[in-house]
Amino acid sequence: MGNKSSNQWIFNVILVIAAAFFIWPLYWMVTGSFKNLTVAIQIPPEWIPLQPTWINYRTLFVDHSVIKWFGNSLFISSGATVCVLLLSSMAAYAIAKIQFKAGGYIFALMVGSLTLPHAVMFIPLFQMMNELGLINTYAGAMLPVVGWPFGVFLLRQFMQTLPTALIEAARIDGGSEVQIFTRVILPLAKPGLAVLAIFTFVNTWNDYVWQLLILTKDSMFTLPVGVRVVQKAQEFHNNYGIAMAGAVLATLPLIGLFVYFQKYFTKGITLGAVKG
Repeated sequence: MGNKSSNQWIFNVILVIAAAFFIWPLYWMVTGSFKNLTVAIQIPPEWIPLQPTWINYRTLFVDHSVIKWFGNSLFISSGATVCVLLLSSMAAYAIAKIQFKAGGYIFALMVGSLTLPHAVMFIPLFQMMNELGLINTYAGAMLPVVGWPFGVFLLRQFMQTLPTALIEAARIDGGSEVQIFTRVILPLAKPGLAVLAIFTFVNTWNDYVWQLLILTKDSMFTLPVGVRVVQKAQEFHNNYGIAMAGAVLATLPLIGLFVYFQKYFTKGITLGAVKG
């Protein structure tokens, strides 16, 4: 009994240390957003702001279009998420549950494309968007994200765990493929869709490099791009206080999204890994 209690105590200590390890960057980011430039870069660091200031948030909200940038990020990330969920779920259903000869080859091609470094595609994607006249447009920022092979891979693995008997029963009852997809597959695939929604939204929200390339007008900036431009435009480069304030604003929607979908997250990951 004593040995069991000792092991539990050690386990709890490890959990506390692990939690502190992951929470510390968040704490440093939030406290750093209330420091001016001098305090933010001083050594030794000021662990708790002794003279907190709102100057960094004031610079973003009063002197710059941070609300517009926030709206741009929200629109681009939300639009890309909806498109990825729709296209990936249709492709995953076709590959997982509709038998056709090329299904395996198409899936293998999609999985293989995941090995390509993202940076390799920047030049051809930019040239394509330029030829289509999509520079400084929401579509130009979203389209490269929409064709995401990982979404098809994730939902295909999840849909393989769904009972085929339900689909066959729906076909016997005269249901079309569209009706089966919308009335049978999508309701059962909610946990997998929720997981993909989180991944897609976070991936698009944080896609700083592509947004920096495709968006050059102040009115079209997303939050990460706008904050970086403001930070570099200060009298002293790399104003870490402004960077921390921008990071806090950028983190809030991601935390809210995860909290909202957390009941599906673990379930979606677990079920999607049951069958390959």
